[in-house]
Amino acid sequence: MTAFSETIKETATLVETALDEFLPQRDGPLGRVVDAMRWGALDGGKRLRPFLAIAAADMFDTPRERSIRVGCAVEMIHCYSLIHDDLPAMDDSDLRRGRPSVHKKFDDATAILAGDALLTQAFEILAEADTHPDGNIRCAIALELARASGKIGMVGGQMIDIYAEQKDFDLEGVTELQRLKTGALIRFSAVGGGIVGGASEGEVAALSAYAEDLGLAFQIVDDILDATADAETLGKPAGQDAEMDKATFIKLMGMDGAKAKAAELVDRCKAHLDRFGAPAEPLKGAADFVFERKS
Repeated sequence: MTAFSETIKETATLVETALDEFLPQRDGPLGRVVDAMRWGALDGGKRLRPFLAIAAADMFDTPRERSIRVGCAVEMIHCYSLIHDDLPAMDDSDLRRGRPSVHKKFDDATAILAGDALLTQAFEILAEADTHPDGNIRCAIALELARASGKIGMVGGQMIDIYAEQKDFDLEGVTELQRLKTGALIRFSAVGGGIVGGASEGEVAALSAYAEDLGLAFQIVDDILDATADAETLGKPAGQDAEMDKATFIKLMGMDGAKAKAAELVDRCKAHLDRFGAPAEPLKGAADFVFERKS
């Protein structure tokens, strides 16, 4: 296992522990929705987004108890989006992270409510004083996450993904779609870590540029994996983009072109971080991790 693999694994363990504490089990009807939230949020995933938030905040010597809370907030948003994505009305996927998706484990209504509850709890976490003693900082982080999650971010990208005639998209259209649907939360993760750490305007801008390129590289690799990996490796259905004739980076650029573009974006990611020196090495490692991942 590489040094970076150890680092992201250690961070994932910290986030898993915190999420478990944020989602204590309960009895009765409330217990059912909490169980569904736990099923959708615990025991799975690379926790890349929380890692980015924590690693960015670490560059500014931020107490981990603050950055972990930012990481948990963005992970709750991410997990809520996956729960809703898997529903029959959207991607209609029965498998997530190698096990039944939330609506298959429970039911559609419970899955919807579990996603709603994760969404709202994310902002509850950010609003609490434990996230940062300065209310202005807390508001700034919450504002960034709201924009990244909503109609001009992830939700907007999902809407385009569902209703646009994607087979007619050109490269610019697909890039914009993925900048919203996938890239917005990745960008928030790095920027949110910088904000909670007290980064300057210029430092936040550098983190934003890094994460913009990282998010696009992540999606290109996602398209590559969807076309080349099997469901067992991915932990979710494979080959769906081709079946639906979606405009993907593979379809528009070819496999070799997509791989070359992802490699170029990873190099650009690292260049955006040069101003930070050695403290940015974990974030640079994340760029390599995104390019080399197998699931």
